[in-house]
Amino acid sequence: MRYRTQAVAYPYWVVALLLYGLQMVFGLLAIVKYLGPDPIRAVLPFDVSKAIHTNLLIVWVLTGFMGAAYWLVPEESRTELYSPRLAYWQLGLFTAAGVTAVVGYLFRWTAGNKLLEQPYPVKLAIVVVMLMFLYNVGMTIWRARRLTTTEGVLVAGLAGAAVLYLPALLEFDNYTVSIFYRWWTVHLWVEGVWEMIQGGLLAYLLIRLSGADREVMEKWLYVIVGLTFISGILGTAHHYFWIGVPAYWLPIGGIFSALEPLAFLAMAVYAYAATRRSGLAHPNRMAVHWTIGSVIYSAFGAGILGLAHTWPSVNRWTHGTMITAMHGHMAFFGAYVMIVLAVVTYAAPILFGRPHEEHETAIGLWAFWLQIAGMFGMTMAFATAGISQTYLERIIGLGYLETQQKIQVHFLMLLATGILFAAGVALYIYDFFFLVPRGHREPTPWPAAEPVEA
Repeated sequence: MRYRTQAVAYPYWVVALLLYGLQMVFGLLAIVKYLGPDPIRAVLPFDVSKAIHTNLLIVWVLTGFMGAAYWLVPEESRTELYSPRLAYWQLGLFTAAGVTAVVGYLFRWTAGNKLLEQPYPVKLAIVVVMLMFLYNVGMTIWRARRLTTTEGVLVAGLAGAAVLYLPALLEFDNYTVSIFYRWWTVHLWVEGVWEMIQGGLLAYLLIRLSGADREVMEKWLYVIVGLTFISGILGTAHHYFWIGVPAYWLPIGGIFSALEPLAFLAMAVYAYAATRRSGLAHPNRMAVHWTIGSVIYSAFGAGILGLAHTWPSVNRWTHGTMITAMHGHMAFFGAYVMIVLAVVTYAAPILFGRPHEEHETAIGLWAFWLQIAGMFGMTMAFATAGISQTYLERIIGLGYLETQQKIQVHFLMLLATGILFAAGVALYIYDFFFLVPRGHREPTPWPAAEPVEA
């Protein structure tokens, strides 16, 4: 490692990957509940298992993002982290808040606001965690008097995520008003500031994996951020179509949602430009796999599949069906899960003092391809289930339960591909904990993939 305090990232990634594995458990459990009798329904009904599944996703991805920031910021600012102790306290508080929320859901202690179910005390703890994080990172940059565009976009995205969590603290008796403000957090996270985080991490990885010119890569970052804000902010309106808000939100949501794929397509062009320049001939080929995979899957899942059902004339039929799950699963996996795993895969050999090329294990390759294949299969299962559900339920007019019986075969496919995906996750976690650290030795010299600026 170039800076000793970059090792702070490791415990963040440990917690993130353990929660990733736990998320898979509750995801598979939720699928099984679609298929027949549920003997544990009284203890763990579907709504609770789904809430835990989705909240674990948010918690572990944010933990991975913060670990990535603690790895990247010292290197970009060329200084040690301001306070490793504060970073450890922050991780402890965040982990405690996440565990408290999950256990609370089991006992029905919830705010009842979809995707923001955390009880109020837990939300306050999360606010404190984000303040600790921003103070630590901010003081690191301030002390160094150096801020690159790459780390600036990353930190701005994380700061935006903190600010946009504040509407989650508000509670309303009116359901329409509650949903209206909920999307200020949820949509502007996943289709706004989190895209900035992905863009910052993508720039960092492409510069180091390809040796591409920093100035060129960072100019692309400005394009991505601009497209994100132009489309993402007003694109929030596509969540307002059917909740009782004024009709003028319909064309706003439709038009700007149609522009949202441009940011992800810009990322794809951005990665392609780096590939053309250098061929991405870095010895850590697994990190290259995850990085390029993130670009492709996010462009397809978040961009193309998102556009496929957010246009108002289509969404009136598909809203609330498995089509939404089709888009959501591949979008989250491609845009955010894969970019976190890319950073972890790149940094792990450096953390453990091993040559980059030794990170390409057979287990690591299986972990990558099983997750890729499993997620593609799950996306197709959700798509076929959603199309059938839309036709049977929304057009023919069959009841919900009768429709569910007729699309059971798609849930069998979902379970099979979900098990495939979970196997890939298990192999990745095994590789991280047992194979990469094996034979620990002194850190290898830092790869000189980019020229040092004057």
